[in-house]
Amino acid sequence: MPLSSTEHHHYVVIMGGGLAGLTLALQLKKRFAGIDVQVVERRPHPVPIAAHKVGESSVEIGAHYFDTVLGLKPHLQQQQLKKFGFRFFFSEGRRDIDQVTELGASKVLPVPSYQIDRGIFENYLAEEARAQGVTFIDGAVVKEIHLAGAGAGTGTGSAGPHRITWQRDGDVQGATATWLIDACGRAGLIKRKLGLAQTNAHACDAVWFRIKDRIAIDDWTDNPAWRARCTPPERWRSTNHLVGAGYWVWLIPLASGSHSVGIVADPSIHPLDTYNTFDKAMEWLRTYQPRLFDELDGKRHLLQDFAFFKRFSYGCKQVFSADRWALTGEAGLFLDPFYSPGSDFIAIGNTYICELIARDRAGQPLGAHAQIYDQVFHSFYDSTLALYTGQYPIFADPEVLPVKVIWDYTYYWGVLSQMFFHDRLADLSSMSKLKDELAHCQKLNLAVQDFLRAWSLVSKKRNPAVMLDQAALPWFAELNRSLTDTLDEDGFRRRMQKSARQLHDLAVEICSRGSDEHPSLQASALQVLLQAAKVGADDSSDHPPHDSPERRPVACSFERMLFPALA
Repeated sequence: MPLSSTEHHHYVVIMGGGLAGLTLALQLKKRFAGIDVQVVERRPHPVPIAAHKVGESSVEIGAHYFDTVLGLKPHLQQQQLKKFGFRFFFSEGRRDIDQVTELGASKVLPVPSYQIDRGIFENYLAEEARAQGVTFIDGAVVKEIHLAGAGAGTGTGSAGPHRITWQRDGDVQGATATWLIDACGRAGLIKRKLGLAQTNAHACDAVWFRIKDRIAIDDWTDNPAWRARCTPPERWRSTNHLVGAGYWVWLIPLASGSHSVGIVADPSIHPLDTYNTFDKAMEWLRTYQPRLFDELDGKRHLLQDFAFFKRFSYGCKQVFSADRWALTGEAGLFLDPFYSPGSDFIAIGNTYICELIARDRAGQPLGAHAQIYDQVFHSFYDSTLALYTGQYPIFADPEVLPVKVIWDYTYYWGVLSQMFFHDRLADLSSMSKLKDELAHCQKLNLAVQDFLRAWSLVSKKRNPAVMLDQAALPWFAELNRSLTDTLDEDGFRRRMQKSARQLHDLAVEICSRGSDEHPSLQASALQVLLQAAKVGADDSSDHPPHDSPERRPVACSFERMLFPALA
């Protein structure tokens, strides 16, 4: 089919005008005055609200990227919902939600995050992109892409322009681009063309749907003491998790008044075909989360959509190339909706793409930096993947999962979040100086995840009617607040060293907590690592070295870092 008009050349063409593509377009326009960006999006705009895409919950990195890096805070504060953190209920088979263990914060922690109606947000992003001078073409189906130099990933950066054609309203149109970015989601056009798809060891499935009504979890009991645990008493604004053996159920409120519900499960415990339609999902909830079934049973007529993914997690061999192409969002890789890392990895990936484009515009070579950024990005992916792989059976454990959540948050806020908030993602010099600390943190994370799995196998899984209040852990709330500090290079180095020590101390306490009750765990790889480890030296003289008597594993300071109620 012939082209309907002459091809135009753009410096950047982004295939996909969803969350990843539109935020990248805005980031490029904000950073580079006059840069020529075109977005080609399959769906006609405006898109529907509240019956659109999964991925409504943001966490600190993604939220900071949206509200501060992109400057979208007015929209988020006025048109979206401020999130009341993560919250977990060990409610399998129970209707008395006030009589099970609750994990969450009694008050909102300092650094904000948001519950995002993706339809409202992506419509706004498209309007904002157009207002900033982005050429936004909606209702356009990409038909063909031609990567300069066959897209072989040679890394020379010397190839000519890429070419893309699309069909819109029956016409075939085309453009050439210096940079071609794939943000088209799971269609993965560049990934498929270059054979970059990669599986991983995390095999889980998910279904989700939206109900056109608020799920008022605060009204699930009339127990005044339970209601008064939170200030304000608005648990419904949290990403609420109803957890059980091998699965979790999410409840996410949307600004449009709808509520998003998802079931995410390990298929070896809960096969997808037992809940892959709305009626099956309701019967599944009747068995495993009956209080939520009660809430939804009379609202079946308010169903807005239903979808599922089988084995949703996957990797990608390469996401950035010196041949001036890149993948972002789900076009590259995807982890798991637990902890909502999707927008985080969009923020990180888009930041690296902007750094490469900055080098290109300055006439600097791309090869080494494209390779290093790709390696670092994949190291973040691998470290985060360890939080999920083989961990779903732990979700039924009211003793071990709260410890895991505290560890995972500490790792997230203490390492990756510090790098993003303090604008050090692309600071290769800082990362090189901190390589020992970062490597130790990665080893600790792997060992702790193994230890948690082993602990849960012998745990008594006691489920008392208590609230494990994250806000009542001063060090934990302070770690969250510390993301907003302003740090110079030396301050950032000291912060990362402190994070490494803090993770080491927390690992010591986790190891001791589990081993004290279950002596069979004393020979774990975690304990061996803790005994051998020496975190990078710190200049401060008031902090004893790790092999001194004052800091020798395994220390007994549970009240300082872990919940006393779990003892």
